[in-house]
Amino acid sequence: MPRSPLIGITADLAKNDVGRLRHQVNETYISCVVRAGGVPIILPAITEVRLAMLDLLDGIVLTGGDDIDTRPFGTPLHERAACMHPQRQQADFALLAALEDRPDLAVLGICLGMQQMGVHAGCRLIQHLHDVVDNGDRHGRDNAHPVATAFGDGSIASWHHQALAEPGPFHAVGHSDDGLLEAIRHRERHFYVGVQWHPERTDDEALGLGMFKQLTAAAANASASASAGASAAAR
Repeated sequence: MPRSPLIGITADLAKNDVGRLRHQVNETYISCVVRAGGVPIILPAITEVRLAMLDLLDGIVLTGGDDIDTRPFGTPLHERAACMHPQRQQADFALLAALEDRPDLAVLGICLGMQQMGVHAGCRLIQHLHDVVDNGDRHGRDNAHPVATAFGDGSIASWHHQALAEPGPFHAVGHSDDGLLEAIRHRERHFYVGVQWHPERTDDEALGLGMFKQLTAAAANASASASAGASAAAR
């Protein structure tokens, strides 16, 4: 019987109420991976540890969080940016670089995760939605709004003030009703998808838990193919 796919979930790095740093993951991510048939493995925001864990994994969830510090990418930082801990940013982008050599590893980027996919690939980042859309507030605080995507059309939970301005090398596979880019997919990789909404908090079946089911299915298929290839090579 095939084993359940092992899904790495990137941890945030933030201070607790007494000022100590914590590697943390919201329960909703873990719950959705479990409900989708995967086994969640938390990836600490430590570059060397994450890279050492890659060989164990069948898939990865790039989680949401605070803003990207754009200065290392040659773009001035917006005055409204609230950046993630620099150690997390380093670990996240090191992971994205390592994933370039693992095209069969299934990846789902959520909110910040989608933005990181894009920035890593050279896409321009909208650092504050209110500068470019009439009502940026409708994309925050889990406000629901409709999207049309290759994964289905429906209402999603949204909490962000930044977004990708363009798909760059990706295929644009989803937009909100006000034209914001909501989903991207790599043109050549097995399953490398980014969504701007939070599927772990979205009630719509296809756009919520369904996104995690697609991830775990892709991860299971890749794992089965790798195992079959290894068995054939050993004969």
